[in-house]
Amino acid sequence: MEPAIRMTGVTKSFGRTTAVEDLDLEVPRGGLHGFIGPNGAGKTTSIRMILSILFPDSGAVSVLGHPSALDAKDRIGYLPEERGLYRKMKVRAFLRYMARLKGDEGPDLDRRISEWLERVGLPGDGAARCEELSKGMSQKVQFLAAVIHRPDLLVLDEPFSGLDPVSTRRLRDLILEERGRGATVLLSTHVMPRAEEICEHVVMVHKGRKVLDDSLAAIRRRHDPRSIRFEPLDPEADTAPLASLPGVESLRAEERGLEIRLRQGTDPSAAMGLILEAVPAALIELARPRLEDVFLERASETRSPEEERKLRAELVDAAPEETE
Repeated sequence: MEPAIRMTGVTKSFGRTTAVEDLDLEVPRGGLHGFIGPNGAGKTTSIRMILSILFPDSGAVSVLGHPSALDAKDRIGYLPEERGLYRKMKVRAFLRYMARLKGDEGPDLDRRISEWLERVGLPGDGAARCEELSKGMSQKVQFLAAVIHRPDLLVLDEPFSGLDPVSTRRLRDLILEERGRGATVLLSTHVMPRAEEICEHVVMVHKGRKVLDDSLAAIRRRHDPRSIRFEPLDPEADTAPLASLPGVESLRAEERGLEIRLRQGTDPSAAMGLILEAVPAALIELARPRLEDVFLERASETRSPEEERKLRAELVDAAPEETE
């Protein structure tokens, strides 16, 4: 079957800056793919080419079996990174209008709008004007605008921006439901832990080039675990001696203990034995490889420790979340 999205050798430049270079991408129908990388990696430019908002300088794009997304626009839902509502419109009227733009004028439209508002925690806000909504509430309404017409392809660019933890969890569950309904989902984010929570396949991009394209399961099998989560039995125990144990590269404080990084080639089982001899543990476990670690390995360049810390923070920390 023809994939939902296919990009072959796609390149796009703006003046002297190459935003996307020789990109190949294939998203099968029904897939849930994460499109991940730091800000400025070329994710949004790629999405805009998929949706025929921009056009490549070279290469080819097909969407839902068509050479242009414009030929399948009514079957696509899109949540852009740059949010935009019709500020003076009331929420219910806005959602009805967006559905009708996609050809959805069924007799049950108003009922579905009510159900969706209830599900995202906005049951009494259908009569509010869009300009009266908080940032997080606006984000929920834009998500509804992307899914109200039951699209075959759902493209989400930084969908969790501005949401508090409870709303983030709710939106994650709704995205999984859309995938369960049969929609293909492409989710773009620079916050890699979000992608780990929801995606089954990830495509990593860095400076316009793809550096990894694989399932999460395969990534975890292929990359040797080099981190140990450790919580001392005595919260006041001195853990500093762990840094000098054979095979230990570094210690990093976490909320309830330590992350112990191992040097390349260290046997994790042997290291865990030495750690337990040094400091009794309430918890010790091998941590699976994280996407930010895999990314930093794949996008390896000559960097100072400060540059690497900055890039790692960018891959982990979301924009400040709003309490709703």
